[in-house]
Formats: sequence, C-alpha cells, structure tokens
Amino acid sequence: MSTSARLRAHLLAFRLAGVVATAREDSLRSYRLFAARDPRVLIGLVPEGTWGQRDVLALMAEKCGVCADPRHTSGPDVIDPERTLAALDAFADRLREVARRGAPVLFGTGHPQRLLGFYAVLADALSAAGCDVLTPAQGRCVDILTRFGLRTHRLDYVRGVALVREPAGERPGGEPGVHSHSPLPVRVALEAAAEAGGPLPELVVGDHGWVCGAGQLGFQAIGLADTDDPALFVGEAEGRVAVAVPVDDAVRSAHYRPLTRYVLNRACLSQ
Repeated sequence: MSTSARLRAHLLAFRLAGVVATAREDSLRSYRLFAARDPRVLIGLVPEGTWGQRDVLALMAEKCGVCADPRHTSGPDVIDPERTLAALDAFADRLREVARRGAPVLFGTGHPQRLLGFYAVLADALSAAGCDVLTPAQGRCVDILTRFGLRTHRLDYVRGVALVREPAGERPGGEPGVHSHSPLPVRVALEAAAEAGGPLPELVVGDHGWVCGAGQLGFQAIGLADTDDPALFVGEAEGRVAVAVPVDDAVRSAHYRPLTRYVLNRACLSQ
C-alpha cells in the first residue's frame, strides 16, 4: 500500500476526513455568519468578493467536499480525504521551499490542545534545516473578545509554536493554552518582530486567526481548517491564504502524528 493510501485509510479510520464530528448545523451557521461579515467567523480576513451563504457553501463543497445541497441541514459533516491529501501535498511543498532557503518561519495555533504537537514537530524539523523559528512578543498581553466578554491573554511559545494563555490558572511554561480564533495574537507577534527590526517570517504556519490574520497582512500563510472554518478557504480562493488543508481539527492529538510524518517525508524534512 502506498504512503498516501495508508494515510487516506488513517484519515477515514479516525474521522479526520470522511464523516467527521463537526456538525452540519455548525458549518452552515458559520457560512451564514461569514456571509454577514461577522468578525468571529472572518477571523482576520477582509473578503474582497461578495460572499453570500450559498457562495460560501459552494466553495466549501469544492474545497472540502461537504454536501453542496443547502437542503441538507443536519447530521455530521463530510470532508473528502482526496482533497485533504492534495492540500497536505501543497502544504508540504511550501515547507520544503522555505527549508531550502533557510527562511524564517512563524508557527501559531488556536487549537493547542489538539494541534500543538503537529506544529511543534514541523518547527523542530525546519529549525534543524536551518530556518529561524521566530518567537516574537513572548509574554505580551493581548485583549481578546470572547463569549464571556473581553479577556486578557498572554502570548507564549511552546516548542516554537505560539499560543495564548489566560494569565490566571496556568503554570508558566505549561501546556496547553486556550482555544482561540482571534487574529490579534498574530498581529501582535508580527508587529513586535517589525519593531525589533526583523526578521519577519517568510511563512506563517497555523490555523484560525494565525493564518487569516497573517494572510490579510500579506504574509504567506498555510494551515489546517475544519468545515466550519470558511475564512481560510475563502482566503485561499482570493489569494491571501497560500494553502488551506481540510481536516477535522478537534480529534485526539495523537491522531495527527501520521499527518506529521507524511508532511515531513513529502517536504524532505524527515530526521
């Protein structure tokens, strides 16, 4: 069995693709809110085009493989594993290119409980290849609007991957951080890097607001996205996100390890 066939079987077996845990109701709600330009769903992207709810659904059917029929309104959502594999190949190609140049990179995640390990191994591999894995604005406070109101968070790095923490209740240097969609952390990090005279990242790798926020500012950005994260796919369609990989972003962290190995092999970064 080929490497891609093995990974395809893994994606389906652990529901990273195929029938996933993300509810169709949640995806459609996100598409509706995106069409209404709700900042909670735009996560840092400012769309150039007019995106109605049906336009977003049609794009997500094209990019992810979700059902294109708007009358399908309930049950689990679906991701086409072939689209996941193709996007992982493109994702790995971007990593290989920055590794070849030894270019500076920035990693950040809004899903540290699930995806920190995936990004951390990639950060280690790029560092070993001669890339500068950036950690600007470590410890800087960021005020983020949450469902509980405005909350102060602290920007931190674990194994080269940025995340945010609530200052109270977490051990310094511990993990994980908190779940966040906000683009504010990447803006703070990039601003701090610029104020320090650089270097600035030639590639930003992550998810949620890390990808959309960086892409909106003109940085090459790649990342993972679930079916209820339309902003990354709209950003890709409009040319501000370089690669968006459709995958369930909330399964157990161990289930992403085969994806990491696949990307490292494809990017010629295996150690």
